[in-house]
Amino acid sequence: MCRLLLVGLILIANALAAPPEMLTLPSESPLVAFRILLRTGAASDPEGKEGVAALTAAMLSMAGTKEKTYDEIVEALFPMASSVSAQVDKEMTVFVGTTHVENLEAYYELLRSMLLEPGWREDDFRRLKDEAKNYLRIQLRSNNEEELAKEYLFLQIFEGHDYGHHSMGTIAALDKLSLDDLKSFYADNYLQGNLVIGLAGCYPERFAERVQTDFAKLPEGATRREPMAQTVSPKKLRIRIIEKDTRGTHIALGFPIPVNRSNGDWPALKLVQSYFGQHRSSKSLLFQKLREIRGMNYGDYAYIEYFPSGMYQFKPDPNLARSQQIFHIWIRPVEPRNGMFALRIALYELNKLVEDGISAEDFEATRRFLGKFVSLLTQTQSEELGYALDSRFYGIPPFRGYVKDAWTGMTVDDVNSVIRKYLRATDLDIVIITKDAAGMRDAIRSGQASTIEYVSPPPKEILDEDKVIGRYPLDVGSIEVVPASRVFED
Repeated sequence: MCRLLLVGLILIANALAAPPEMLTLPSESPLVAFRILLRTGAASDPEGKEGVAALTAAMLSMAGTKEKTYDEIVEALFPMASSVSAQVDKEMTVFVGTTHVENLEAYYELLRSMLLEPGWREDDFRRLKDEAKNYLRIQLRSNNEEELAKEYLFLQIFEGHDYGHHSMGTIAALDKLSLDDLKSFYADNYLQGNLVIGLAGCYPERFAERVQTDFAKLPEGATRREPMAQTVSPKKLRIRIIEKDTRGTHIALGFPIPVNRSNGDWPALKLVQSYFGQHRSSKSLLFQKLREIRGMNYGDYAYIEYFPSGMYQFKPDPNLARSQQIFHIWIRPVEPRNGMFALRIALYELNKLVEDGISAEDFEATRRFLGKFVSLLTQTQSEELGYALDSRFYGIPPFRGYVKDAWTGMTVDDVNSVIRKYLRATDLDIVIITKDAAGMRDAIRSGQASTIEYVSPPPKEILDEDKVIGRYPLDVGSIEVVPASRVFED
């Protein structure tokens, strides 16, 4: 039987010389979930070795151990219907897996050996390095303009910052990486003081202590972390247009915010983001204005945290916690002839939000929605464990209770105060991907009014508003055309 505890979350934290920290969520579920989290990631990549954190994690999760080849590991995991995956972001690396309790012994032996006894085979290294380069050049740059626009926006905003390269690295740096570079990164960063072992489910008595003892074989200590510099926002609009042979025009825009989940204003800002551009919601303002009323594209959303792979997912993954975040808007592909209007309407509606705020009615409706939606984020044991680890990173109470309590005591005046405090429609970065980059650049520089072409004209009041939006001023500070072939190269 599982040890059912009155407190759903046990945090075992001891002195510096103690075994690695553990965060456990015992339950009656026959599934046992692991999240082995290290406080290191792409922000710890040494200069000139961008991508070493991600490639190191790949060598642990998708390569062989000292005793087994990767093919043997895959063959052993298959009958368990289990896997081991890695996710590397700027400040976190997490290894994730779930297995049935009947397979726990065999699964854990594989997981333990993969993370603690890597094989460091040269053929695995070459394979995974090629996969990393192909991901940047083919999967992201060549085949996925929607994600490319968002990722390049982050690179632009954090240029010269620890976050200033894609977590997978750059082509130039990957080309130069050696297997010894990965071994060095592992030795310098896979330390007990960087580690939190997350465990959930109906695991046997004393199993958690056994895992803790095994991972105490990692060296003691923690990576020294210097305070991160704050990124500097541009003056006016800083626009980068990626020239690429693509059918649609893709737009992402945003700016850094001095708010993450540890900040008391975060729950109010989360409510604002949901009202303005809830991911995959047809009720949010941006979706209504661009798709529902004007039929411009598939959808339009806003975020206050990093949310990769949004075109594939309805909710974000946990363990992407960051010290610094941005407010950003994602405009899904529009017809090139409507690209300028799409840019203007996004800035126009953002400016209206800043000037007018949220109505009491919209505030109440959004608060009711979020009160239910937040429970969907932690539907599985693994997700609940991930959010618990993120709450530990931010130093906040368990996530659902934290935000629900904040929203319960919130007023519409509180929310509108946060809007005025943090949001703006100028001094921000814009990334546009389009085929006719020069034409888009010239149209922006000209300052001429933008128009929108309809298949079926909307009501007169919308056409009248279109004229106002089409003349919305673009206060441009700089504009540059970037060939797609240059992105992620160095």
